[in-house]
This record gives sequence, C-alpha cells and structure tokens, in this order.
Amino acid sequence: MEIILVSIAGALFIIQLLYLFIVYGAINRRKNNVVKDKIKFSDELPPLSVIVCAHDQAEYLQQNLPALLKQDYPEFEVIVINDNSTDDTKEVLTLLSQEYPHLYHSFTSQSARYISHKKLSLTLGIKAAKNEWLVFTEPDCKPTSDQWLRLMARNFTPEKEIVLGYSSFESNPKKRQRFIAFDTLITSMQYLGMALIGSPFMGVGKNMAYRKSLFIKNKGFASNLHLLRGEDSIFINRYATSKNTAVETDADAMMTVNTWNNRKTWKEEKMNYLVSAKYFKGMQRFSLGFETFTKYLFYGFCIAGLVTSIIFRNIPFIPIYPCLILLRYLFIGFVWNKTAANLGESQRYYLTIPLFDLYQPIRTWALKIRLSFTRKKDFIRK
Repeated sequence: MEIILVSIAGALFIIQLLYLFIVYGAINRRKNNVVKDKIKFSDELPPLSVIVCAHDQAEYLQQNLPALLKQDYPEFEVIVINDNSTDDTKEVLTLLSQEYPHLYHSFTSQSARYISHKKLSLTLGIKAAKNEWLVFTEPDCKPTSDQWLRLMARNFTPEKEIVLGYSSFESNPKKRQRFIAFDTLITSMQYLGMALIGSPFMGVGKNMAYRKSLFIKNKGFASNLHLLRGEDSIFINRYATSKNTAVETDADAMMTVNTWNNRKTWKEEKMNYLVSAKYFKGMQRFSLGFETFTKYLFYGFCIAGLVTSIIFRNIPFIPIYPCLILLRYLFIGFVWNKTAANLGESQRYYLTIPLFDLYQPIRTWALKIRLSFTRKKDFIRK
C-alpha cells in the first residue's frame, strides 16, 4: 500500500513540476532567447492608435494619461472614449488635449441600447482609429516606462495580428492586497505562458494590441454581444492562434494598475473573467483547473500516505511525504519568483507561498459559488 501511495504522490509531483517548467517557465525561456537574439523582432515602428475607455475615472485619467501621451514613439495617437461619465472626465480630457495634440476624445450616448457600453466605446474608438495597429489599456493603468509602445511594437511582424502584454496591481504591504497581486501574477503567467508555447486562450485589455483589420474582418464583438464584458478575453480566445499571436514580457512593457480599491476592482474583474471563461473555446481553458486538480490530488495522497505510514509504523516512508511537499514549495517558489522578476515585479513570495498556493483555488471556488447566486442581468447586456 505504501509503495503505491508513494508512487502516485511522486508521479503527481513530477506532473506538477512539468507544468511549472513548460507553462510558467516559458516566460523565463523567452527572456533568455531575447538576450541571445533568438527571437525575430520587427525593425519597423508603424503608426499606432492607443485606445482607452473611461467611465467616471477623471482622477485616473489625470494621473495616468500623460504617461501614455509621453511615450518615446515616433507616431501615435491616443483615443479616449468617454463612456457617459458624470464626473470631470470631459473637462480633464479637454485640458489634456490642448497640451497634447495627439490626444483625441469622444463619448457614448446614455441612450445606447442592445450592446454593452464598454463594447460600444471600444467599437467607436476602433472605428475612429487612423492606424492599423491598435493598443489597448485602461484609465487606471500606467506604463512602467516610456518604452512601452516601442516594446509592444517590436512584435508587430507581418505574420502577427495579436500581441499580449503583462499588467499587475501596484505593490501593497497589506496581506489581502498581496494576495491580489499574487493571484494576478499566477493568472497572467498562465495565459502568457500558454501563448508562448503556442496555445493562446485569452488576453487582458489592460495591456494588449491587435490589428484593426482583425477586428473588422471578424465583425468586432459579434460573437459575444450578449455579454456585458468579454471584450478582451473572449475576443482573444476566438481569434488568437499559435501563428498570429506574440507575447511581450519585458519589464519596461508592464502596465501597473494603480487603483485605490484593489480588492473591489480585482473581485469585479475576477467575476467577469469567470463569466467569460464559460464561453471560451479550446482545451487551454482547463489548464488552470488541471493544475489545481493535480495539486490537491498530490496533497491528498501525501496526507493519506503519511497517515498510513504512521498507523502501520512504516518508519522509512514517513519522511518521504513531507520532503515531497517541501521540494514542491522550493520548486514553485523558484519558478514563481524568477518569473515575477523577469516580468518586472518587485514583490517576492517565500513564506506566503504555502498559504497563497492553497488559498487561491479556494477563493476562486468561493467566487464561483457566489456567481451562481448573482443576478444574470448583472452580466448580460441591458
């Protein structure tokens, strides 16, 4: 019995490590390939259109828009769509446009029906864009450097139509906020890593780009008009392939989300992601579930084996299970922290790894349960 339990626990341990190094490790391998000039980047810097949708986010715009407008890039425009804001958004955009002539802004009407305001705003911005390559971000996001657009644009090779970037919540010493940063990091490492190994399945609208022709050719958001969100994740899930998708992971291309209510924003985004994920196509969307399933299975067999060894006094087997668990923590700590550093994160995870590693899936399941009791109209178009 003990040999069987040890063998199964060992096999699950190896499966976990393989997943870590294949999916998450892809980000680290990309950085090494960039250093060794093994990745073919574009030498051109095509004109770009940066599109931002804002709803009652005047303070964010005032704080973050200058960083977008001051990017070190030869030719680009920034288009902000004011989604029926009731605060000072219009006044802020008017003042900034006087200082920055490449800033353009428009608005959506409150009377708009039969499409989510977010998707309507994006559609208006895309149609107004003068350029083929569109870069997307949010009002509460700020690039970590003035090289953001250059780094995204180096991936605009002729065969690429989509570029996925990384975004993260700003660091905060509070434990609850650290967990949010951790959850964002793990989710990002997963979808970026999957894209790097040729299986893209989603993107986040805080930092990504795609061709205008891709949007027009596929009739915009026609595939998910019934949902209030999904303008980023579902759109990428539908049209991203191993050949047309690139990933930018340079630390200077990261977007920092400097929202003042991280927990509320994270929870809303997590709920929207869980709703959108139901409509994802492809087996890639089960990747995180597979990792969680094998992880808890591993813990289950380790605990069962340890208890069995203690009951039957099989002394040689007792230390095997704690050692397997410790080795797993050492490996995931190494991979996670190395990947976080390569993405530009200053936060590191050591003693919090066991807690966050176990708590993250539980928190996700809790949100899924809450989602089942949430009104359907909160996510379906009005």
